Order: sequence, then C-alpha cells, then structure tokens
Amino acid sequence: MTMRDDLSKDLLPGRGEGIDPVELARRDLIKALPKRFYKQAHIGSVEGGFALLLDGRSAKTPARHALCLPTEAAALSLAEEWNAQEEVINPLSMPLTRIVNSAIDGVANTMDDVAAEIVKYAGTDHVLYRATDPTNLVDLQKKQWDPVVDFARDSLGAEFRVTQGIVHVQQPQEALEKIAKAVDIYANSGAKAPFLLATLHVMTTLSGSALLALAVARRHYTVEQAWELAHVDEDYQIRGWGTDEEALARRARRWREMDSAAKLFFEINGVDE
Repeated sequence: MTMRDDLSKDLLPGRGEGIDPVELARRDLIKALPKRFYKQAHIGSVEGGFALLLDGRSAKTPARHALCLPTEAAALSLAEEWNAQEEVINPLSMPLTRIVNSAIDGVANTMDDVAAEIVKYAGTDHVLYRATDPTNLVDLQKKQWDPVVDFARDSLGAEFRVTQGIVHVQQPQEALEKIAKAVDIYANSGAKAPFLLATLHVMTTLSGSALLALAVARRHYTVEQAWELAHVDEDYQIRGWGTDEEALARRARRWREMDSAAKLFFEINGVDE
C-alpha cells in the first residue's frame, strides 16, 4: 500500500461507508499522521473543472476519483490547504478536503437523500423551539431568532410555527415544501450540485438549523452572524455558568468547519442568489 493510499483512508472513509458530510468533517483521527510526501500542491485545468495536483500528479479521493472542483477559486483554496501542511499531513486541519471528498465520493451518489435530510432539519429547526424560562432568555431568543423565521417567510415563502418547550410540533407541509424548493436550486445546479449540497448540509448540521444555513447561502446573514445565532442558548449559559477549555476547543473546531463550508459554498456557487 502506498503512502497516498494510507492518506486516503485517513482523510475519509472508504467506499460503502457513511456519507454524512458533517460526520466525515468531524471524524477524529488519532492514528500516526503520514509524512508529507509531495513538495508542491497546485491546480490544473481539466475537462469539467480544476484538478488538485501534487507534484504534477492528480490527487485522488478515497474512492479513487480525481480530486476535481468545478471552479478555480475552490480548487486554489484546496491547494492552499495542502500546501499549509508541514512535516506531516493532519486531516483535522483539512476541512475543505474532507468536505470535497465527501461531496465527490458520497453526496454525488445520494443527492436526493442529502437534500431530503436538510429539509428534515427544517421540520425540527433549532430556532423554532424556544425556552419557557427564564424571561430574559425567552426575550433574547425572540429578539435573535424571530428575524430568522421572518427570513424563511419573506424570502423562501415558508411560514413556520414557533413553539416553547421541547415537545415536537408538526410543521406545515407547505412550509417544508418551500424549503425543499429552495434546496432543489442547489441540487439541480449541474456539476456544482454535490459540493453545494455537501456544504449546505455541513452548515445545517453544525448550526442545527436549515433556516440559518439557507440564510447564509442566500447572503441574508454572514456565516459569523449565523454562527452567533446558532449559539444563543449556549452563550447565555456561558455568561451565567462559564465554560471549560475542552468545550471551547470543541466549539472552535466546529467553527472552523462551519467557516470552511461557507467559504467553499461561495467559491463553488460563484454568484449571489
């Protein structure tokens, strides 16, 4: 087995394993890290897009597909990520590579399932379930999250029910159909589709909110704003009780994944909605 084969196994699961992009993005790899085996990562124009090249040789995904992206900007960012590796290659510092690999090897073959899962998140969206007390948290959630619900209504045509407590509330089928229509725009975007769905899925699962992910995609919120909105509850608890270093490190890692997903989304999409 070559060094590159070992690296492929470290970067992502092999053929036939799970394709959940966020699970792939979070995978903790504690094996001995492979040494950097190339001098330079760069890109080359190929049919259908731009390929990642390592010392002039085409890089491969774990399933042995060419590591190729539909836009030059996205490919350049991927090459930068590979060039940033030093003596060893650390998959935990390569969120773009993990998402791209999952898009090519997994999402491309299951786009309907991934799109449906994003819509499913909207049915139990984080911003729709509010606290019953204390009053200052109730008021904070209303102030911060009502505009997200307004975005869904005004920009997507999806009118959702907001509830207090954790008891499941069935959302209107029409609202979910509107979200499905919004997601379908990306699912039907040709060669860009697997990458857009993968990044949208990552943003959805990390924030717990399909509405926030779509708001970022539509440039209604920046990714920084969406991340802050996703953590209204957590930040409230931190102000009251503090936090620990492990929790802060975990959140910082998740933020890097969220930020990378948004960056890749816009480099792939290329234009405003």
